[in-house]
Amino acid sequence: MSYQRQLIMDLPRGQSAFLWGARQTGKSTLLRQKFPESFHLDLLNSDDALSLGARPARLGERLARMSPGILGRPIIIDEIQKVPSLLDEVHRLIESRGLSFILCGSSTRRLRRARVNLLGGRAWRFDLFPLSWREIPEFDLLQALNRGMLPSIYDQPHYRRSLAAYVRDYLTEEIVNEAATRNASAFVRFFESLRFCHGELLNYASISRDCAVDAKTVKTYFDILEDSLVGYRIQPFHRKSGRQSITSTPKFYLFDTGVACQICGSSLDHQTGAEFGRAFEHFILLELIAARGYREQDHSIRFWRTKSGLEVDFILGDGEVAVEVKTRVRHRDLRGMRAFIGEFSPRSAYIVSAEQDHRRIDGIDILPYGDFLRLLHDGDVI
Repeated sequence: MSYQRQLIMDLPRGQSAFLWGARQTGKSTLLRQKFPESFHLDLLNSDDALSLGARPARLGERLARMSPGILGRPIIIDEIQKVPSLLDEVHRLIESRGLSFILCGSSTRRLRRARVNLLGGRAWRFDLFPLSWREIPEFDLLQALNRGMLPSIYDQPHYRRSLAAYVRDYLTEEIVNEAATRNASAFVRFFESLRFCHGELLNYASISRDCAVDAKTVKTYFDILEDSLVGYRIQPFHRKSGRQSITSTPKFYLFDTGVACQICGSSLDHQTGAEFGRAFEHFILLELIAARGYREQDHSIRFWRTKSGLEVDFILGDGEVAVEVKTRVRHRDLRGMRAFIGEFSPRSAYIVSAEQDHRRIDGIDILPYGDFLRLLHDGDVI
């Protein structure tokens, strides 16, 4: 199926850009659709990667043989993190020949570790995420939670095999290589431990005991997942207030619901139960992240939890918007939101539900998830 992606890449003539996104989010497909006549160089091709890594000036020599018509369009280089040294040559070609580039990547770690030239602000940044609710015709919630929303997997009848291959071949092998870690077995053990800490408060000491490495190393492993664009640490929201709240312990979520299901060994048949509730919360978080990126917003997404156990799943900005996610809403489910409203007076408070009823109680809008996501992607939530 062909999907109409929400990412808008309107580049003025001469403007370069980075496009970041995890593997199989559809970066190459999107760019071939938007820039069909551009020269496209894929550094997953080992011959090109080895040749250009050995002598980056070969890029300029190859481009010198091309017509002005081709060079007047953005030059696309895929998986730029494979040859970090190529960025100096790209910079030279931008400055000396007025060329423009779109540089795709699925990890920022190798670039940051190499302290390479990131073009000194000459390139805009764009991010591509897995499919969002708005991009999928005839959206099916259980399908999205079980299969995830990677374009190459969402519609596949044998999606479980594809997810297993993604986790095995990319996440547990390529990211180990990307990490350049000497202790690959510890990193694999850490990866297996994600099934127990996904969507939960991170206890680095406990995870370190499971992996037989120290807590500092575990934190570095989470850095690797974030740098590889396959996970997010969500920080707690706190301001000085009358209640004692968690202030420093983050939660961790993977970048895709299907990948999370594969790693956690879960399968959802009904829109009920604790597993469905956790997956539903994860799905809403990923929609919040995608909408923020595509609308070019920069507000924070955090959670709020008091030491007594009161909680709101997601706090947007500096407390302007509070979002709680519930399978179905009962009276006791309002306690955390009411407490947050009493402390911080957010501009808007939403409970996103898998139910169909739309109602308002004590200033809290209780919305079916489709209604909430429509507001979110239209820019009417924040």
